[in-house]
Amino acid sequence: MPVHVVIMGCGRVGSSLARSLVERGHTVGIIDQDPKAFRRLGPDFDETTVRGVGFDREVLAKAGIGRADAFVSVSSGDNSNIIAARVARENYGVPKVIARIYDPQRATVYERLGIPTVATVRWTADRLLRHLVPDGQEALWRDPTATLSLIEVICDEGWYGTALSALEQATGHRVAYINRFGRAALPTASTVLQDGDQVFMLVADGDEAGIKRIAGAAPQGGS
Repeated sequence: MPVHVVIMGCGRVGSSLARSLVERGHTVGIIDQDPKAFRRLGPDFDETTVRGVGFDREVLAKAGIGRADAFVSVSSGDNSNIIAARVARENYGVPKVIARIYDPQRATVYERLGIPTVATVRWTADRLLRHLVPDGQEALWRDPTATLSLIEVICDEGWYGTALSALEQATGHRVAYINRFGRAALPTASTVLQDGDQVFMLVADGDEAGIKRIAGAAPQGGS
């Protein structure tokens, strides 16, 4: 289902994300203070471009914040990114809000506040896509024989507070690692899934859809 995404920042990440979203059939409103930045989008880009800052109400309105399904702030400044992200979430109630934060310590703080944060250029654009439109994304890694794949699994909030071993038992596959507060960690037998965790699983070829279906619904028995 098509979504509308407002992006603040038309640098390498913002422009790459905007083009990728449009290629997938979604609509975009992209904001930047420098009108020359929009050249990165290419001559055939016909989505909305707005000059200004991403926490200005008039600018946000022109970019379509009122119908936005997601807001992404990827300008070059941490302060601007987090202010814009909070305005989008708190003032406009945008369901998905993501900010790029360069300072790892600050990123951890905002992750705890429920605002996902990301960093670096190509990885960032891919990471944002998986947050915004997780369905149908390619595997993060596939072995040469195409037997095993590494995928990100989006878990229903009903799994929060549940041991990852329960998720493994329900899906029949192993959790390779989780990303918590911006840091990768190997799960142990006692690791409990928390809100904001990113879960990555090793899966057998052809099992991805079933695993995503199980993880994307509340666990049986309400555990």
